[in-house]
Amino acid sequence: MATRVWDYLPEYDVERDDLIDAVETVFQSGQLVLGESVRAFEAEFAAYHGARHCTGVDNGTNALKLGLQALGVGRGDEVITVSNTAAPTVVAIDGVGATPIFTDVHRDTYLMDVEQVEAAITPRTRCLLPVHLYGQCVDMAALERLAEAYDLMILEDCAQAHGARHHGRVAGSMGRAAAFSFYPTKVLGAYGDGGATITSDDVVDANLRRLRYYGMEQTYYVVRTPGHNSRLDEVQAEILRRKLTRLDAYIAGRRAVAERYERALGDTELVLPATAEGNEHVYYLYVVRHPRRDEIIEALRAYDIHLNISYPWPVHTMTGFAHLGYRPGSLPVTEELAGQIFSLPMYPSLPVEVQEKVIAALREVL
Repeated sequence: MATRVWDYLPEYDVERDDLIDAVETVFQSGQLVLGESVRAFEAEFAAYHGARHCTGVDNGTNALKLGLQALGVGRGDEVITVSNTAAPTVVAIDGVGATPIFTDVHRDTYLMDVEQVEAAITPRTRCLLPVHLYGQCVDMAALERLAEAYDLMILEDCAQAHGARHHGRVAGSMGRAAAFSFYPTKVLGAYGDGGATITSDDVVDANLRRLRYYGMEQTYYVVRTPGHNSRLDEVQAEILRRKLTRLDAYIAGRRAVAERYERALGDTELVLPATAEGNEHVYYLYVVRHPRRDEIIEALRAYDIHLNISYPWPVHTMTGFAHLGYRPGSLPVTEELAGQIFSLPMYPSLPVEVQEKVIAALREVL
């Protein structure tokens, strides 16, 4: 049987009864859109992060896009972020008419190099958008100091960092707002698409709720500016409610997988994940590095092991963003990493024997 970086079926085998009950609960409720399951999940997810509000939406990209709009970011504004991220981070910025401005990343953690942010700030800068990548947080203390000094807002991209902590503070609790994805592969994943934006700002929350529902504050009447049809599905919300109670267990499972990799591969030529000072890593992905990356991935196919690269093309090198004017060499660390990084299988229900197969094959190939 082929081995891949993610598989939901082992988890489903264990949780099937609860998940089926979640679906039945919604179907028996009499309300299939923006009902009790969405309201309850929003309250519980906000509480997990110590936030006052949560707005469930249809996917993580719109969680970012609506978050930016709710903060008032739009045409003519600049948003500082990174190119070493999934394209949706930048698609969301572009989608509100703002211009993404990229900084480079740290070679060891792959996270935004906050020391480069100040030089990127201009009179048009409106928002800082740190990406908590692969399961750990950007240096938020330093970023918050910059935001305060220059009167900027922070929108955290937490799509890959559910439950991660930075000096004790949970990802999503350190900006004006934070966006999450519940794509099935995530640390907290739905059985379909989903997303949410959290905030403790009452005005931002009111904006989010209006924007996710066409721009309406009451049925059939759009006020101020048109919004979107971007609602979290009731079935996915109820599933997420059940899974939220198990989030800490999922994180513990991911850390156990990471510890086995560390013990088994620490003496190889692979560069294993590094955890930044003050961070508590949740290992959404287990990203390693090697200059012969492509050769290694190809060799592993002979063992029926098929690995991912997250991400092979930095956003600033994609033709869809050529209009931003970045040239090869603009972000040297990001570009170097893109040629070396790849992901090993990582999910909390990863069978030990499957992980051992991957480890043995890697050691042979190396």
